Parts: sequence; C-alpha cells; structure tokens
Amino acid sequence: MLKTNLDLNINHVGDIPKYQQIVIAITEGIAKNLLHIGDALPSVNTICKDNQLSRDTVFKAYSILKDQGVIESVPNKGYYVASETRKVLLVLDTFKAYKEVLYHSFTNNLPENVITDVQFHHYNIDNFKTIINNSLGKYYKYIVMNFDNSEVPDSLSKISNEKLLLIDWNIHSTKNNNYLFQDFGQAFMNSLAEATALFKKYKQIDFVYPTFTNHPIETVSYFKKYCEKNNFKYNIITNSNEFNIEKNTAYISVSDRILGLFLEQCRDKNFEPGEDVGFLSYNETPMKKFIYKGISVISTDFKELGTKAAQFITEDAPIQQYVATKLTLRESL
Repeated sequence: MLKTNLDLNINHVGDIPKYQQIVIAITEGIAKNLLHIGDALPSVNTICKDNQLSRDTVFKAYSILKDQGVIESVPNKGYYVASETRKVLLVLDTFKAYKEVLYHSFTNNLPENVITDVQFHHYNIDNFKTIINNSLGKYYKYIVMNFDNSEVPDSLSKISNEKLLLIDWNIHSTKNNNYLFQDFGQAFMNSLAEATALFKKYKQIDFVYPTFTNHPIETVSYFKKYCEKNNFKYNIITNSNEFNIEKNTAYISVSDRILGLFLEQCRDKNFEPGEDVGFLSYNETPMKKFIYKGISVISTDFKELGTKAAQFITEDAPIQQYVATKLTLRESL
C-alpha cells in the first residue's frame, strides 16, 4: 500500500489534470524521500475508489510514470517504485557560449540522481507555452529563463512557486517567486563607471543595440544616463548594416556578431583595438580573453548563476537573489 504520510489529495476543480496530480504526488513523494525503490504503490482500483477517479485517469498517470522509468509493474503483483531519480527542467532562451557555462555549472553541482532536461524557447511564445504545458507534472523543479511577452505570466502561473526558479532577467516576476537575476540597469552603469578613465581616451562612445537583439532595453537607458552624467558624446546604433567603425570611437555591444564585424573592420582599416578604437562586449565567454589580445567585457557570473540554481534543487529552500555584474578590462578598451 502507498505510505500513509503521502496523500494524493486530488483537486477535482483545479486547472491541473487529475492524472498529472497523481504523477506529481508520486514524483514528489520520491523526491522528499517518502517513497523509495521497491515500495509498493496502491492498485488502480484502490486509487479510483479512494479518490473518485476513473480507471483511465489512473492508468494514464501510471503509464506516464512507467515511460519515465519512475515505476514498474509486475503481473499479479502491481506497481512499485523503480527509481529515485529526480528530473528537473531547465528552460533557456537560446544556446550561446555563456549559456553553456551556466548549463555545465548547473549540472556539475547536482547529485547523480538528478537528471536535467534542457529546452530552448528562442523568444517564441508558442514554443514557450508548449514547453511549459508539456512539462507539467513531469519534473521535480523548473528553472526558467523567461522573456518579454505578455503571455508568459499565464504559463508560469501553472507551476507552483516552490517548484519554480526564474533566472537571468527580472521580468514577469512576483514577490513570491524564487529568482536569480542579473541587473541590466544600475549594475551595468556602475561597471561603466569603472572604465571612465579608459573611455576618456576616445571622442565618442557608440552603443550598438541591433534590432535583432533581445537584450533588455533598460541597458540602453542606463548607458545614456552614464554618458550624460560624464559629458561623453554618444550614439545608439540599431541598424547593424550601418555599423562602420571610426577612429577615436569606443563601441559597446550586446551582440557577438558585432564583435566579429568590429574585428574584421579593424583589420581592413588597420586600426589597433584599445588604441585607435575601443570595444566593450556584453556577456563573458570562455574565448573572449583569448580573442585578439583580449576583449573587455561587462558580464554577470554565469558560473555562479548555475551553481546557485543547483542549490535551489539540492537544498530545497527559497531563494531571491541578484548575481553580481562585473567589469573585466582587457586590451580592447
């Protein structure tokens, strides 16, 4: 029989399908060490009788758990727990080098019985909704990098707060959410302030914020504040086709595509980065310290972000924290 301290507690009027509630109850029982490998589960008939459910509903729940390898069945003996593995879902926006740093830091800090599934929404709301809807009831916890779309909160509301961790961008969060965010505003401006002496080498600072980027727009606002506060001449470039570097100008970019264009034009025009022109890149990657003579960056610590996200899984405690944004100076500025 199912252990008495594990209650299915089926909600007959809620939004979560009843079969998913059974899946959630059993996977949570395993995650909380209320159920262990070899423990017997109640029969389909018992669950139906005790919870006023149809046999199809219970069979569907048990079939999902069997497909996931969580439970097994033995003819004439019933169902039992087959694995104590916990599955977590990591939802990222796109795959980039710094996201790989986050991913490896996250997975390397998880115990062996935790399996991570990774999905990418690519800033597409239909993809995002499909990922969330298809994952409900299948995971112990959810780590989600959300984005600026009015339909995102409705999808997130289907996941209980204690199971959900929002990461990276503070958008669509509530006071009850668990989160690990980076600050794209004031912390960015504070990092620029550390580079003021270097920016003074140049006549102008251009912020390259191409139309194809999904980087938070607040960074542009704080860039303007910084330049106006320090009396720097500045410009915002949104059309990447118009990107044409000029001597005695420093460039800040949120796109690594622009970094590639910058280095190509430096070669073509015989400009020396850090002397004739400057470049400050957003988001650290493992290669930026090796590119040319080193690319200066403003970045949060994606390794720390991954490590702390893993703590949310292993310590089962709430978390609300910002990860520091820092300036790393190299020869390009």
